[in-house]
Parts: sequence; structure tokens; C-alpha cells
Amino acid sequence: MRLLHPWMLLLLLIVPPLICWRFGRRRRTALRFSDGRALRELPVSWVAYARHLLPALYASGLILLIVAMARPQRGLDESRVERETIDMVLLVDVSSSMLAEDFHLDGRRVNRMEVCLDAVKNFIRMRRHDRIAVIAFAAVPYVMAPLTFDHGWLLQQANRIEIAMVQDGTAIGTAIASGLNRLRDSEAQSKVIVLLTDGVNNTGSITPENAARAAAALGVRVHTIGAGTQTHAPFPVRDALGRRRYVQQLAVFDERQLKHIADISGGHYFHAGDTDTLHAIYEAIDRLERTAIAVEEYTRFEENFMIFLSWALGLLAIEQILALGRLGRGP
Repeated sequence: MRLLHPWMLLLLLIVPPLICWRFGRRRRTALRFSDGRALRELPVSWVAYARHLLPALYASGLILLIVAMARPQRGLDESRVERETIDMVLLVDVSSSMLAEDFHLDGRRVNRMEVCLDAVKNFIRMRRHDRIAVIAFAAVPYVMAPLTFDHGWLLQQANRIEIAMVQDGTAIGTAIASGLNRLRDSEAQSKVIVLLTDGVNNTGSITPENAARAAAALGVRVHTIGAGTQTHAPFPVRDALGRRRYVQQLAVFDERQLKHIADISGGHYFHAGDTDTLHAIYEAIDRLERTAIAVEEYTRFEENFMIFLSWALGLLAIEQILALGRLGRGP
């Protein structure tokens, strides 16, 4: 039990003066008699004793009214909330090579983009207490969502990611630099970038190695994921009649470079050659990125002032009713 406004109890100091003012005033003598000794032998009526009930009712009502004004609250239960302080940027490659259909999802062949987005969204759902940003990149990065705790909105933004939504190419170094820019002013205990790509860095003004060194200097770990089978994969194309057909093209990524980026920044490299492996990789990153837990204790409170208010009004009403009757009159 606690009082939300304990300072209201100071009003208890005015209760005695109010009682004296209401019941201690000298009443005009109702009966003049030369000597009261003869009246002492008369039996005392119950009214004389019951009259003391009125001040008691009045005082009790005022006290309960003041307690109600102090807002008594009863604690229902204690809870422990585990909050992890991690800021994370998810980099998603949207270059045209993500059209390669060498993955399967729910029993059907799909392109790399569809599987990767499914894994990314599942990962966002797992990190409920983290601030996460999403950046799509090809030749240039495009910030889909800045760091935010609003994961519902984050998932909506992830659904907007499309292949070739920006100029085609693969600028891995520039993408990492864009992620670092989002984490530059972060005060989180842990800062992480998860880079997902299926290509080779072929454009951009910043090399992946320099971006990785910048990440290490800022205390940001970069986990890299190479997506794809590293062999020829079917690519959809349109023929002269507009019909959809597939051609086999070599779609590989620079595994050595992705390992180097992870090593420099203190992260880990993963290779996702199929759908299950990709999901397992994000689950592994989820287990890796666990920081010291800040434990907060709180108690939910229930308002109880109505109980005291009801009793207060009830006692004051009874006092008023009795005062109008025989107890309120007499010599």
C-alpha cells in the first residue's frame, strides 16, 4: 500500500479545530435552575451518552476523507523486465543478382530476395527490445528505416524493399559506411551491423576494408552473410515475345572479402546456401548479440481511494442524520 499524494495528510491537523468549532461552542442555557445538585440524583438518559457519538462520527469521516484525498494505492504484483541495450543496422543487398532463383521457400523455388526478406523480418521479430535500422543497398544505400523501437513500422518498411529499387551495382563499403553513420551517435552498450549480400563489391567511393576499419574504430561489429550457392543459378529473363524464361548465370560473392570485413571489425562470417541455413544464421546472430541485462522492477498499483471516500461520506451522512434528531438537541 502507498499514498500517491502523502502531503495531503497534513490536512489532518485541521481536524481537531473543526471538531472544537462544531461541538465545543457554548450553547445557550436551555433550563435555568438555582442549584444543580438535586438533578444529579435523576437517572441519566442514554441520549447523554450517545451524544458523544456525533464528534466521533464527524472526526472519523473527516479523517477518512483526507486519507481518500491522499490517493491510497495497493500494489498488485511485482514484475521484472529484461531490457537489452543493442543498436543494430541491417544491410540488405537489393542488386539485380538477388533475382537468382536458387532458394526454396514453402516447397517452391523463389529468388534470393524473397528468402532474405523473410529471414530479416523474422530476425526483427526476435529482437523485440533493440533499436533497429534497415538499409537497402545496391550501387548506393537507401535508408528504409532509421534506428527505431517501433518494430511494427519497421516490418512495414521491410515489406517495401524491392530488387533494383536503387541504381544497380554492389557498393558494400558505402553500405557499411551508411550503417556506421546511423550508429555514430548511439549510446547503446553494443552496436552491430548485419550485412547480407550475394555479390562482389564493384562500385562506391569507400572500400569494404576501409569501412570495416572504421567500424572497428567506432566499436561496431560487422557480421557478414554471403547468400547464394556460389554456382550457376537460374535467372528469369524475358524473350522477344515477352515470355518469361530462365537462363543459367554464374552468381557468386566474394567470400574472402566478407570474411576479412568480419575479422577486422570483430564480427562473424556466415554462408547461407539454402533457406534453412539462412534462418539458422540469423538465429545464431541473435544468440551472439546478447549484452548484460538491465533489470528493472516495477509494481502495478490499484486505486483504493473510493473505499475510504465511501466510508467517509457514509459516516458524515450518518452524523448529519443523527444531529437532526434527538442526539443533536438537548440542554
